[in-house]
Amino acid sequence: MHLFEPVLHLLITCFSDAMLANSLKELEADGLVERKQYDEMPVRVEYNLAPKTKSLIPILLELKKWGEENL
Repeated sequence: MHLFEPVLHLLITCFSDAMLANSLKELEADGLVERKQYDEMPVRVEYNLAPKTKSLIPILLELKKWGEENL
């Protein structure tokens, strides 16, 4: 094992967690996801698709179908 592997893993994990947190905050601010925080210790948070985001699912499925047929 290389001396820096544990440090590198920690940095990647923290960086990835920070990126995920920022992305979720942006999606929530745009109204694309809904956040629910529970009054528990440790704190538990759940994210769900907002109704307007759910309305995109049929469109995305059609795009997927088109891609499979044409690419």
